[in-house]
Amino acid sequence: MIPATGEQYLLSRTASDGRRWSAIVTEVAAGLRHLAVDGLELVETFPESSQPPSGMGITLAPWPNRVEDSRWTHEGETLQLDITEPKTGSALHGLLRFQPYRVVDQDESSITLVARIHPQHGWPFTLDIEARYALGDEGLTVTYTARNLSGERAPVAFGTHPFFRLGATPKAELVVTVPADLRYAVDERLIPTGTVAVDGGYDLRAGKALGELSLDDAFGGLAVQDGRTVTTVAGPDGVLDLWQEQVFGWIQVYTTETFPTADGPELAIAIEPMTAPPNALNTGEGLQWLEPGERFAASWGVGYTAG
Repeated sequence: MIPATGEQYLLSRTASDGRRWSAIVTEVAAGLRHLAVDGLELVETFPESSQPPSGMGITLAPWPNRVEDSRWTHEGETLQLDITEPKTGSALHGLLRFQPYRVVDQDESSITLVARIHPQHGWPFTLDIEARYALGDEGLTVTYTARNLSGERAPVAFGTHPFFRLGATPKAELVVTVPADLRYAVDERLIPTGTVAVDGGYDLRAGKALGELSLDDAFGGLAVQDGRTVTTVAGPDGVLDLWQEQVFGWIQVYTTETFPTADGPELAIAIEPMTAPPNALNTGEGLQWLEPGERFAASWGVGYTAG
């Protein structure tokens, strides 16, 4: 039987400190289906026979999150994208969520996959989207690259959708720290209406237990140090570091109590670095406009420090 997400590419590396890292990347959506260090699971997973629940682990391109009413305006023309989230009428998470990528480079500890976006409903451009996963001494590094193959300039933004865990540590006890000063207020369809200062249950700068959180919110105003923003998920045995380059200037945090696991529905958290906030095709915020032949690359990654 062919897995629902296509070929499954296993990566492994023994770091210089002796730690053993492993990952599984999927052909469909260039997704991250498994990540572990010394057997400690750092992301949620799903059966090979299933599609990724809630978009778990997938690459988001050429935009992350939602486009309001699945419409946007380009050069004075209103363009209609396919509606992919019927309950909100939005175009959700780009154009490659269910598309296969092809492998262009691979070794034991890294893989590079590419998918081409052709012109289609509401999208008149041709882009190559590359996803490179590499395990190193510090953990996992993921680099996305877009190349504009069109005869006109084209917009692009990236995102990713990993759900995190720390082995068997009870999810409610995990402490999540997000260094964000701003939150995007949204309407009933989760389309931003403006930004507000974080407060109360939305202020994660000092860390909050996952069991206290109920979120599906985008954050901005990220703290940057040495060119990176670092979000952490901490438990009694260690700390997971989710880092993102400064161009990944936004984070979506989504919690659910119904993430499907082998033991039934469980609490889970997705922390999603984005190079543009929700509805960026309409607002223009964070979009990268590429001239014909131009490239845009951005990286994020995951590390872990034992307690």
